[in-house]
Amino acid sequence: MNIDKQTIYKVADLARIEIGEHELENLQGDMNKILTFMEKLNELDTTAVEPLVYMNPEVNVWREDVVKQELTVTEGLKNAAVHNEDFFFVPKILDK
Repeated sequence: MNIDKQTIYKVADLARIEIGEHELENLQGDMNKILTFMEKLNELDTTAVEPLVYMNPEVNVWREDVVKQELTVTEGLKNAAVHNEDFFFVPKILDK
């Protein structure tokens, strides 16, 4: 398949880019090279190749979600300016 000027202008219009007359020849050559390369790739036998979604074969490398009590409430409230036994007190920033 050869790319002509009309196809280049159509692709440029779809991509919402402006192409000048001086760029047309270079783009036509480049797009023809890309299509030639794609045609060569289509000749390859890929029946035994698994489709890829990610390059890494690992499925799930997440850690287990285990609840731990790392910091007690009193330790967490130790440096608070104003607090009661369980909560921080902060100034109101939103008005109704």
